[in-house]
Amino acid sequence: MGKNNKKLLLALLGAITLSAGCATSPPSNLDNICSIFREKKSWYRQAKASEDRWGSPIATMMAILHQESRFVHDARPPRTKILGFIPGPRPSDAYGYAQALRSTWRGYQRSSFNYGADRDDFSDAIDFVGWYNNTSARRCQIRSNDSYHLYLAYHEGHGGFNRRSFKNKAWLKRVSHKVSARAQRYQQQLNSCEHSLPKRRKFLGLF
Repeated sequence: MGKNNKKLLLALLGAITLSAGCATSPPSNLDNICSIFREKKSWYRQAKASEDRWGSPIATMMAILHQESRFVHDARPPRTKILGFIPGPRPSDAYGYAQALRSTWRGYQRSSFNYGADRDDFSDAIDFVGWYNNTSARRCQIRSNDSYHLYLAYHEGHGGFNRRSFKNKAWLKRVSHKVSARAQRYQQQLNSCEHSLPKRRKFLGLF
């Protein structure tokens, strides 16, 4: 292979790597859902598909993802510390945008027939949140737009929520209020820009 061909190959590999990095990087403005969807051009269509499938509002699902991972695709819980400074094991196997546990994710895969779903894929992660909120609405009698209680169920599990395991967790209630407030802001923002967001994928400019 000649020098010019090697340089071209390296340039192409660099471009591919850079493109992949940009594809999985978090949005630049996490506080504005319109900005998020304009930057991540496929996310609105994927969020809308989850809303239509499970009946969970886009703003609620996005507020939960924000709280769980700040839209970092490979987020994990921080490691515990041994003797205060030695990195220890992680407290759980939660992973991805939705910080879903492996066992709960498998339940989603079986229930939704989405067996190829990945926790670090946004489309799968937001569909997971929609599915979980739909299950919370049925099992815990929570309204689909009640972001406060939906997040409590998301964090504590359906059994824990029904046992009111959050009752004495003041810190969790504060977090749930933050999620609820963000969902309200996201909804207000979405009301102003949703009409301009792409509704479906375009193929060859025909649609």
